[in-house]
Amino acid sequence: MPMLELTVPEGALSEESKRELPGEMAAALLRWEGAPDTEFFRGISWGHLNELPAEAMHTADGPGQDPHAVVNVSVPDGALSDRRKAGLVEELTKLVLDASGWGSDAGLRVWVLLRDVPEGNWAANGQIVHFEQLRQAARAEREKTGAAAPA
Repeated sequence: MPMLELTVPEGALSEESKRELPGEMAAALLRWEGAPDTEFFRGISWGHLNELPAEAMHTADGPGQDPHAVVNVSVPDGALSDRRKAGLVEELTKLVLDASGWGSDAGLRVWVLLRDVPEGNWAANGQIVHFEQLRQAARAEREKTGAAAPA
């Protein structure tokens, strides 16, 4: 049940990128979590795009001179190892830079903030969702599709 929110200034992304990038980022998050690529898991992996007016984005010096992006990623605690977090951060940064056209030298303008949601603090359908329930669902989905568990 991962979720991510991308915040960028208006005009940073083309209409095509606005349609495709949140889904591409959610799919990357699923891969790095090691979740099965099934309709069920794709359906509970959300990506939201927030566009702010350019004048609403500031640095300590005042209105931002160069556009920047913030990617907030929320996953259940324990879903990502340090290795997986590093790979996810690298891939999400590249996706934003490619979609925005800012170029690979603008990496410092893309912040990825990872939030591990403590056990018992994620809920859906009016109920607490426990990480073990997600693991069991992943095992069941893999059995249906014959997919191997991630390394």
